Amino acid sequence: MDPVRYEVEGGIAVATIASPPVNALSAALRASLAAAVRRATEDASVRALVIPAEGRTWIAGADISEFGKPPVSPTLAELIALLDACPKPVVAAIHAAALGGGLEVAMACTARVLGPAAKLGLPEVKLGLLPGSGGTQRAPRLMGAAAALKLMAGGDPLDAKAAMAAGLGEVLAEDDLRMVAIAHAAGLADGPLPAPVSRRDEGLGPREAFEAEAAALAKRAATEPQVAAMVACVRDAFELPFDQALARERQAFLDLLQDPRSKALRHVFFAEREAAKIAGIPRETKPRRVERAAVLGAGTMGAGIAMCFANAGIPVRVIETDEAAMQRGLARIRATYDASVKRGSLTEAARDARMALVEGAVGLEAAGEADMIVEAVFEEMSLKKQVFATLDRVAKPGAILASNTSYLDIDEMAAATSRPGDVLGMHFFSPANVMKLLEVVRARATAPDALVTAAEIGRRLGKVPVVVGVCFGFVGNRMLARRTQQVERLLLEGAAPDQVDKALTDFGFRMGPCAMGDLAGLDIGWRIRQATGKRAPVADALVEAGRLGQKTGKGYYLYPEGARAGVPDPEVTAMIERIAAQEGVARRAIPQEEILDRLLLPMVNEGARILDEGVAARPGDIDVVWLHGYNWPAWTGGPMHWAEARGLGGIIDRLAGFAAATGDESLRAAPALVRASAEGGFRALATA
Repeated sequence: MDPVRYEVEGGIAVATIASPPVNALSAALRASLAAAVRRATEDASVRALVIPAEGRTWIAGADISEFGKPPVSPTLAELIALLDACPKPVVAAIHAAALGGGLEVAMACTARVLGPAAKLGLPEVKLGLLPGSGGTQRAPRLMGAAAALKLMAGGDPLDAKAAMAAGLGEVLAEDDLRMVAIAHAAGLADGPLPAPVSRRDEGLGPREAFEAEAAALAKRAATEPQVAAMVACVRDAFELPFDQALARERQAFLDLLQDPRSKALRHVFFAEREAAKIAGIPRETKPRRVERAAVLGAGTMGAGIAMCFANAGIPVRVIETDEAAMQRGLARIRATYDASVKRGSLTEAARDARMALVEGAVGLEAAGEADMIVEAVFEEMSLKKQVFATLDRVAKPGAILASNTSYLDIDEMAAATSRPGDVLGMHFFSPANVMKLLEVVRARATAPDALVTAAEIGRRLGKVPVVVGVCFGFVGNRMLARRTQQVERLLLEGAAPDQVDKALTDFGFRMGPCAMGDLAGLDIGWRIRQATGKRAPVADALVEAGRLGQKTGKGYYLYPEGARAGVPDPEVTAMIERIAAQEGVARRAIPQEEILDRLLLPMVNEGARILDEGVAARPGDIDVVWLHGYNWPAWTGGPMHWAEARGLGGIIDRLAGFAAATGDESLRAAPALVRASAEGGFRALATA
């Protein structure tokens, strides 16, 4: 079928875009829309052209599947040039999302009429790109250069009212968008035709405002090549004729297509969408209804999870073992919301509305009305099994029974119930009300609709859900354990905590492992090791010396007078040297490059094992876990993408060298990594 339906009503041509599901700017759609523009131009009886659309978007953007392929005429740039040169008024009737190339098409029209649900944005920044078909030149002329740069660098769309206020729309149609757009087109045809946006230089606004925004971005997004390119292109709008600036924009776009950081961000884009597809589950599987939730435990994690439900408009009951603990949990939630109000990120009315959705209760029987129950009690299997056995009795039929465990076996918890199909893991990351990742743990007997429900609820809560399998630590913490082992070894061998941290922060992490441990509390890991019979000589010694991190004013670092940033402590150096001598470890100076590889390459090795075992379905799923749960720098694409870009063969050799030098055979490349290298990458290990 033709993706554009053409008809004429009273001298006004209407070219309706109908290319489901999202009206992406495919070669077929571009050709059909270009034909409609030519037809309207050549028909003497046609006075103007209106472009509405059907479906859930107006034009969602470029067809990303065409990236890297030879261009097919008409290109998006050719279509936009045709619209720009049309001698008759062209009105975009935008009912929903006009994003990326879609907004570039709209900005090449004479005018834009917006429906109440319209959303206008240029999200190319999230793909490591910039608007490459005139967006960096037309948006500044419509909304001012400073505002346009902010829109492009942020990547988030404006709603209809905000877009109107910014200058991206001429008319807001409260009802019957099509008729309002036709009437507006007829009015334009009756008067002198406005100049194309490409010839309107008066709308750029003050140069000083643009330069201030550019300077702020240079600090905030110093590592993002697409943002620097956007700044340069928008600056061209002040300094060059439109056509020259357009040519520079196109070259910048093509350069970014080849930039490794840009490629990594595009990998992230596709990996996040793939992660939303649950392997082995029929697509027609419907989620269960979740209208009420319960969270067991009102500590830091439980309170944060409860806030997630309240933030999504889902009533939630926070359940504790006694009244005092429950009241402390409610006070913790209220204090967090109050802090958001104080910062200006939440209104008092929104706070009150969310608090109204949260209630406290004592005793597990209070979970009986909930459609989804998330336990956030201590990481002790015996306790969790008791909780699940009680939930089996008190929860209503069909309720989802979820554990927020970070490490423990969901199958063992499910076995404590008579309804293992309802049991799964929902591993939130701390702070739960902030961090985006949600590991949804599929147990052996988890029912397909329960799994789909957990993932769907995760999205409702504003999370990025990734389905993983059962093993100790699942995906993220299992890989993290490999890095933690190497932190211990590096400290004993001669690296200082600040050197270990610097290796990762220079790579792009926000914090290094020692500073992060101090922030979270070193006693957390210590308790887990005590329960599992593991040891970490340096970290254990710190805890046993009362150095728990920031909360005690000292951990790996010293925190004088409550400082948030730690400073190196000679006491820690002496302690590590003493432990190294006891362990028989010879100390030496370790180059930063070796520190970084010792931290990251064992994680990649473990990722290969995780894929080979089917704990993660795709290498991109592992990348999404690390991007959203552990702040892996997005411009490297995640651990698995980064490793493939670096070269798996070289990584295997590097691991072999570390194993030989340290005598630690666990560092040697896993058979799965060797097979991935031989068979063209980690996809060879994937189960989906």
